[in-house]
Amino acid sequence: MKKGKRLVAVLLLTLLLVTLAACGGGTAGGAASGGGASSGGTGAAEPIKIGHEVALTGGSALWGQAEKNALDMAIEKINADGGVLGRPLQLIAYDNKAEQAEGVNVANRLVNDGVIAVIGPAQSGVAIAAAAVFEEAGVIAIGTTTTNEKLTVPEGQDEALRYIFRSCFIDPYQGDVAATFALQDLGVTKAGILKDVGSDYSTYLAMYFSETFTGGGGTIVADESFRTDELEYKAQLSKIKDAGAEVLFIPTMQKEAGLAMKQAKELGMDCYFLGGDAWASDELVELGGDATEGGFFVNIASLADPVLKDWVDEYTAKWGRAPVMPNPPLAVDGLYAVVAAIEATGTTDTAILADWIANCKDVQVLTGKLTMDPQTHNPLGKPAVIETVQNGEFVFYKGIAAAID
Repeated sequence: MKKGKRLVAVLLLTLLLVTLAACGGGTAGGAASGGGASSGGTGAAEPIKIGHEVALTGGSALWGQAEKNALDMAIEKINADGGVLGRPLQLIAYDNKAEQAEGVNVANRLVNDGVIAVIGPAQSGVAIAAAAVFEEAGVIAIGTTTTNEKLTVPEGQDEALRYIFRSCFIDPYQGDVAATFALQDLGVTKAGILKDVGSDYSTYLAMYFSETFTGGGGTIVADESFRTDELEYKAQLSKIKDAGAEVLFIPTMQKEAGLAMKQAKELGMDCYFLGGDAWASDELVELGGDATEGGFFVNIASLADPVLKDWVDEYTAKWGRAPVMPNPPLAVDGLYAVVAAIEATGTTDTAILADWIANCKDVQVLTGKLTMDPQTHNPLGKPAVIETVQNGEFVFYKGIAAAID
């Protein structure tokens, strides 16, 4: 009997010690496991989750990786300064491979992760596909280089989607800039077009260029096309050459543009080459070689922009190379807009934040002041630049200021 009583006493003492340990260790265990702020205020503040829809692999990875570097750098500084509303920002980035189906998958993952806002995607087609997911979930999405106007105001609608925005100008403006530059600065009146009919970006930019060019007194002497992943264009280029084009507008990605210019030179074409913001990659020169020399393209931002000099120097020092433009500063613009909205409203309620962003005026972002058009969710007065290729490098040629509507 004495042995049994001793056993019962030991068991009761053990149970008491376990209970005390559990009561005393609850808060410490929660903090160690990465839980949210404790009720007693001793734990870390719950992070504000920001998503990043980005291409980290594939042909668009150069821009995507540069975007992520820029966002990581910006968030690191914001958190070092105390975060937003006393809470740290947490970036959750997934690779969408610049593919529409994967863009939808990534959108669903980010929604499930509980992000309040997403920076990206960068490609218009991917962003349009993902927008339906974000809009239904009430998650803010701010595209970076998504220049297709139908992202924020879909076909057949009269007003913008509530939660979808962009930080760049749109294709009608870019096409207008390119055509006006050809007419006024290059002094040409005959243009040829080589476009990718498998790309919304390419086909719409070609259309807007054509409208302004012909409206300004020019003539489109040849309008040729190819399908995505085709890399041989000499048949189309021969027709453009025979038509007497003085400028060849190639509204495609850098790979196709570089190859097209090289093949054009091999055919003996003697004309200006002109393109859009998708040319802004070292791959353009790597594939096109000397044929790209003297080519011009419209860009959203430039390394030579004095507004960005300090940021470019900081980025280069941190990551060991200059940012691949124009995506990184536009990604940071989107992040700063979200941060400004949270600070101004004192909440992370996405409905309130979306309404604030839609009506924001003169908000300081990386590239200058942001004013959003509440009807279209496009930034007003976003400037453009013209860059040219000199000695294998992209060189700032001129800036073009857009008037605020």
